[in-house]
Amino acid sequence: MTLFDGIYPFYPQQRKAFVFDISTIIGIVVFLAFACSFLLIIPGIRGRARMYWTLRVLLSLFIGAVIVIVQFTGDWETGWVKANTSYKSFSSALVNVDIGLHVGLAGVNITLVGNPVHQVNETIDYNEHFSWTFDADYDHSYSEGLERGLPSPILYVAEKFTMHSPCSMHRQYRISGHYASATLWVAFCTWLISNMLFSMPALVYGGYMLLVTGAFVIFSLLSFSTVRNSPMCLIQFGTSTLRTSYGGSFWLTLAIGLLCFVIGITVVALHHFNLDLLKTFFDFHENNAEECQEMTEVYINVNKALSLSQPSELNPNSI
Repeated sequence: MTLFDGIYPFYPQQRKAFVFDISTIIGIVVFLAFACSFLLIIPGIRGRARMYWTLRVLLSLFIGAVIVIVQFTGDWETGWVKANTSYKSFSSALVNVDIGLHVGLAGVNITLVGNPVHQVNETIDYNEHFSWTFDADYDHSYSEGLERGLPSPILYVAEKFTMHSPCSMHRQYRISGHYASATLWVAFCTWLISNMLFSMPALVYGGYMLLVTGAFVIFSLLSFSTVRNSPMCLIQFGTSTLRTSYGGSFWLTLAIGLLCFVIGITVVALHHFNLDLLKTFFDFHENNAEECQEMTEVYINVNKALSLSQPSELNPNSI
C-alpha cells in the first residue's frame, strides 16, 4: 500500500446494509413462501373455520419469522451523532458528517454519511460491518479496515470494540449477543413444539409451550440488555458524543415475547373456563361433531343393509 500526496488511498470494497443482509432476506422469503402456500389452500376450508385457520397460521408464522429474523438484523442498539471531524489520516481537512453505530447480535455496523455527501472531492457514504461471531475475527476485520484506508471516524468507532481496547466493549457485547442468540434459538424450538401441540387435542399444553416461548424471548432481551449495566466508554467527536439506545429489533422482539404471553394465557384460561369455545377456534369441536354424525349415518346404513339381507321367515299357516 502506497501513499498518494501523503494520504492513504481508498479502495472499493463490498459493503453490508446495517438492517437487511442476505440472511435476513432469506429468512423473510422462507416465511413468506410458507404464508403464500397456506393462502393457496385456504379457499378449501369451509365456514368460519377458514377465518380461524387464517388467523392462527398467519399469527404463528409472524411469531416464528420474528424470532428467526431478528438474529440477523443489525439494529438491536442504534445511535447517531452529527460532528465536524477529520476525514482522512495525515490530513487536517474537516468534514461535516453523520456517524451511526448499529449493534446486532453478530456484530456492529458503522455508518458515515456526509452533509452534504460530496465533500473534499469525494463521496462520503460508508457503511462497514465488523463481525464477532464464532467463525469471525473482529480484530482481523479491523486490521483489514486499516489496510484499506477506511475513514478515520469509522476506524475510531471500530477500535472501541476491539479485544485489546481498554473499554472492554467487545467482550460485553459479544458475550451478551451470543447468549441472546442461543436463547432465541431455544425459543424457536419451543415455538415449533407449541405448533405441534396445537395440531393435536392437547391445546392447553400448546398454550403452556407458548408461555415458555415468550419466557425465552424475554430472557434473550435481558441477556442483551446486561451490557448497558456496565460502564461504557464514551465515543467522542469533539464536543459531540455518540450515544446509543435500543433499536427496532429489540422492541419488536419485546412485542413478540409479550404477544406469546398473551396468547398462551388466553389459551390456558379458555381451557379452564370455556373449553367449547377453545375447541371451536382450533376447529376440533366441529370436526368431532361431523365425525359423530358420519358414524351415526354409517351405523344406520349398516343396520338397513343387514335387515334387507336377512331372509324372511315362512309362516306355516300360509302353506
